[in-house]
Amino acid sequence: MNISGDNSSNLVAIAKKTRLAALKLSVLSTEAKNQALEAIAQALESAKDQILQANVADCQTAAAEGIAKPLYKRLQLDEYKLKDAIAGVRDVGKLADPVGAVQINRELDTGLILKRITCPLGVLGVIFEARPEAAIQIAALAIKSGNGVILKGGKEAIRSCEAIVKAIKQGLSATAVNPDVVQLLTTREETLELLKLDKYVDLIIPRGSNSFVRFVQENTRIPVLGHADGICHLYIDKAADFKKAITITVDAKTHYPAACNAIETLLIHAEIAPDFLPKIAEALQTQNVELRGDERSRKIIPSLPLATETDWETEYSDLILAIKIVDSLEEAIAHINDYGSKHTDAIVTEDAKAAETFLALVNAAGVYHNCSTRFADGFRYGFGAEVGISTQQMPPRGPVGLEGLVTYKYQLTGDGHIAANYTGANAKSFTHRDLA
Repeated sequence: MNISGDNSSNLVAIAKKTRLAALKLSVLSTEAKNQALEAIAQALESAKDQILQANVADCQTAAAEGIAKPLYKRLQLDEYKLKDAIAGVRDVGKLADPVGAVQINRELDTGLILKRITCPLGVLGVIFEARPEAAIQIAALAIKSGNGVILKGGKEAIRSCEAIVKAIKQGLSATAVNPDVVQLLTTREETLELLKLDKYVDLIIPRGSNSFVRFVQENTRIPVLGHADGICHLYIDKAADFKKAITITVDAKTHYPAACNAIETLLIHAEIAPDFLPKIAEALQTQNVELRGDERSRKIIPSLPLATETDWETEYSDLILAIKIVDSLEEAIAHINDYGSKHTDAIVTEDAKAAETFLALVNAAGVYHNCSTRFADGFRYGFGAEVGISTQQMPPRGPVGLEGLVTYKYQLTGDGHIAANYTGANAKSFTHRDLA
C-alpha cells in the first residue's frame, strides 16, 4: 500500500516518483528544508490523538496475536515517545545542512579547479519492525539530507505508520518539499520487491531482529547499512567504584531491555567478584532480572542457573543477563572481541590506564568508560535522530545521522583544458594548490 493518493500499486512507479521528488529536494535551500521540518512537527502535533489511537489499536491486535514481549515494547508509542520524536524533528532542523559542503577546493593548474562537494545519496529504503516512531526520525533525517525515503513498517505497526506518514505528508503539502519524497509500503510482498529495486534505491536500512536484518542483507544487491546483533558488554574492572558500577549496570540492563544498546553480558574481574557479585545480583534481581552465571559465578552464588556458550552469543532483548568472571582486563577484552557484535561495550574503572587500554582495544562502534551503554543513540549524541546503528567496520559506524546519508561528488571546472597537455616531452606541471 502507498499513502500518496496514487492508486498505483506498482512499486517501480512509486520508486520513480520518489526519485524525481528527491532530485528536486536535493537542490532546495537549507531554509526551505528547515521550514518543511517545522511543518512536519506541527502536523504531527495536530495529529497526536489519531496517531496514539492508531497505536493502541496496533498494540491490541499484536497482543491478541501473541507478539513477543520485546517487540511489543518497541511497538508501544505513548505520548512521551511521540513528544520526543517530534522534538527530534525540530532538533534535526537546527543541525548544519550536510549537503553542499566543500570538502576539497584545489587548483590543479591555473583555471582548472577541483572541488569535492557533499550531496544526497538519492533514495533510501528503510525497513523496520515495530518502532513506529522510527518513521518520524527517518523522514526528518532524509529530508534534511536531501534524500527521498521509502518506508516499510512491520505489519504489527501498520495503523501507527499510516497515521504518522499521513501527518507528515499533510505537513509537507504546504511547503516547497514534494510529499512524494516520503512513501509508505505495508505488505511483505512489497518488502521483497523493494530489495530488488537497485536501479532506483541507493541504500537499504533495516531495523529489527537479527534474523530480519540478516534476511535483508542476504536478499538484495543494494548496499545495506545496519547491524544484525546488539550483544553489548559491561566489564567491571578490579579498580571499579562499586556504587558507580551498580548504578551503571542496572541502567544498562533495565532502562530499556528491548533496545539493541542494552547489555547482555556482565564481565566481572575475579579480584572483586566475591564482594561485587552478590551486591549487583541483589540490585538486578530487585528489578526482576533473570541472571545466568558461569561456573565461577555459581561458586559465589550457587542458585544461579548455569550460563552456557549459547548465552555469550545471545541478544536477549529482555530482562535476562549472563555473568562471567574473568582474571584480567585482557581476558575481558578478548571475550568481548570474540562474542560481541561490535555495537557498544563499556568498562567501569577508576584506573585511567585500564580504561585507555579498553577503549583502544575493544573493536566496537561505541566504547565507553564509566557510563551506560544506553547512550548509544543518535538523539543522545546530538544527531537530532538516527536512521539506525551500523556495526560495520567501514563508516558510517555507530548511530547514523545526517552525515551518514550523504556522499560526495567531484566537480572539475576548466577553460578548455585537455589531459594531453600534461603528458609527453613538454608536459605541463600541475600546481596542486589548495584554495581557501
